[in-house]
Amino acid sequence: MRTSDQHQQDAMSTMQPDATDESGQLRRIMARIGWAALTLLALIGVGAIGFYWIGDQHSWENAVYMTLITISTVGYGEGVPLTTFGAKIFAGVMSIAGLGVLTFLFTSLTVFFLEKDLDYSLRRRRMEKRIKKLRQHYIVCGFGRVGRNVAHELQKTGRPFVAIDPEQTNFEEYREKFPNLLYLHGDASDDDLLSGADITDAHGLFAVTGDDSRNLMIIITAKQLNPKLRIVARSHELRNVEKMRKAGADEVICPDFTGGMRMASAMVRPHVVGFLDEMLKSEKNLRVEEVVAPANFPATPMGKLRLRSPDYILIAVRANNDWTFNPDDQYLLRAGDVIVAMTSTEGRAEIEQHLLDMT
Repeated sequence: MRTSDQHQQDAMSTMQPDATDESGQLRRIMARIGWAALTLLALIGVGAIGFYWIGDQHSWENAVYMTLITISTVGYGEGVPLTTFGAKIFAGVMSIAGLGVLTFLFTSLTVFFLEKDLDYSLRRRRMEKRIKKLRQHYIVCGFGRVGRNVAHELQKTGRPFVAIDPEQTNFEEYREKFPNLLYLHGDASDDDLLSGADITDAHGLFAVTGDDSRNLMIIITAKQLNPKLRIVARSHELRNVEKMRKAGADEVICPDFTGGMRMASAMVRPHVVGFLDEMLKSEKNLRVEEVVAPANFPATPMGKLRLRSPDYILIAVRANNDWTFNPDDQYLLRAGDVIVAMTSTEGRAEIEQHLLDMT
């Protein structure tokens, strides 16, 4: 049986960049152009020397002219008379070789000028293949300032995601810092685009565009494609929060309201806010995380689980709608209960693995 940690490693491995990146492809094209140009110059030199000795007057001007019209297969009048069989064979070989080199050179130049469009098509095709391999990933609809902050948190905590935004420039700026970014360009309320993000296998979706009406359409579309999907939405207006909940959003965040609450907290409980901020900045990527006991998990006392480690601290357990803070050793953990812990990414995976081992 595959563990959740293995699934996460498989999902994150699909986010690794391909060996053939954009700069490598460009370097190869430039190298092809360079070698083709050098070969062409060498061919002109060989042809000029050959026609110089073939001609009766030994004129370098006529030799170079004859080489150029032979290589390019233009077919003007012969600058150097071809009176012998050997001379005709030499001209024929130069013509064939020249045609091949020129074709290769102009093909490489064409690829170079079309490289951006070609690279975009190839990159999108590779990206779509990598997205199809994802399981239990997240979809970030809207890649503005809020969407990028969401993506940054997912990246820091080792959770795979796919970003969707109609503005290509938003991705290009972010891709410099995060070359592993998986994204799709277009309107996130489009059925085909969400299907392309593999919404049926996704764990959750963030509707965080700057337009409440678009976020509402994304919620409706996403719920139609995957009714079990968890959705967290952004709302500018408080009056739209209830509409989004009715449309299917599990949580709706109003930045103005949340920002006001955060400012009040910073005033009345500055040390708590400072602790949470420091936790986010920690090199260990500590977070307050939740882990759900598997469906076939047998009722087990917390003491028997021995969930003690330097990588995490248990805070509480949520069973149905009841919270138990700092549960003692006699507390029975059952299937579906949610463990809340302050932990690193590695600690979260360790707790998940420990619960799976108990099933």
